Amino acid sequence: MTTIAVIDDYLELAELSADWRNLPASPKVRFYHDRGASREEVLQRLADVNVLSTMHERTRIDGDMLAALPRLRLIIGTGQPAIDMAAATRLGILMAGARGSGGGGGDPTAELTIGLMIAAMRHIPAEDGAMRGGVWQGEIGESLGGKTLGILGLGRIGGHVAAFGRLFDMTVIAWGPTLTPERAQQHGAEMVSKADLFQRSDVISVHWKLNDVTRGLVGASDLALMKPSAYLINTARGPLIQQDALLDVLSKRRIAGAALDVYDDEPLPADSPFLTLSNTVLAPHLGYATGDYLRRTYAAHVETIRAYLAGEPINLFNPDALAHARSA
Repeated sequence: MTTIAVIDDYLELAELSADWRNLPASPKVRFYHDRGASREEVLQRLADVNVLSTMHERTRIDGDMLAALPRLRLIIGTGQPAIDMAAATRLGILMAGARGSGGGGGDPTAELTIGLMIAAMRHIPAEDGAMRGGVWQGEIGESLGGKTLGILGLGRIGGHVAAFGRLFDMTVIAWGPTLTPERAQQHGAEMVSKADLFQRSDVISVHWKLNDVTRGLVGASDLALMKPSAYLINTARGPLIQQDALLDVLSKRRIAGAALDVYDDEPLPADSPFLTLSNTVLAPHLGYATGDYLRRTYAAHVETIRAYLAGEPINLFNPDALAHARSA
């Protein structure tokens, strides 16, 4: 019998989002709503698992852990920076994207980016707290209109954010390691140098994928170029920004503030310095996590598993693993 584990289902939506029981050969399906207290606990949970359904990069699984799971055949997710893909490929473990998870219109991460931008620049969380304490209008905020929005990473999500920026009458500029002037122009943005973007922007929004090139690509020298009145928004991945450098400019108030949805370590530890800063707006990796998105995604996970069990093609992140894939 095939055993399926659905991990990182923090909001307990997975089981009700799709028909997990109506799969070929009636597999055994287990749902986990927390990350697991330790590496050992994760390995114990997955010891007999053949198919693993993951949600973004919540549980980190390295090569040693994959090697300790000899029954694991397939990992399904939405992009796996927390899972050692090279090790999975070497071990013959297939890694697949969720089949048919597109559609629905818009992009929840882009929407959250604009929400965090407004929340930070208008001090909404602080003003909400002040009102509850009896203070009326404690701080003055800034509007988006007329400001310069700098986008790092003008792909699908960054393109949506650029469109929102133009709706708010912002000037949109962009930079990225592979960005071209033509692609920037398609999104109504001006391509500039990295230094120019950090110097000119009133708001900088990060939208790169995390890989060997982009990890830590925003460092202290970049942040030092920002205006004292500027804000940084990150709804992409925490490690894109060197966290110590960001903490330094925030704690010394060399920039106006930051709105963050992603962190080096998630969930954010209770002793994180970010929690002590008054010029941050923090969210618990909500970018993708809307009910309709999660329901579509988990339904797509089930469709991918059905196709895999039926011997049909699936959307592999690591097609090289097929050459020595573990038998189903």
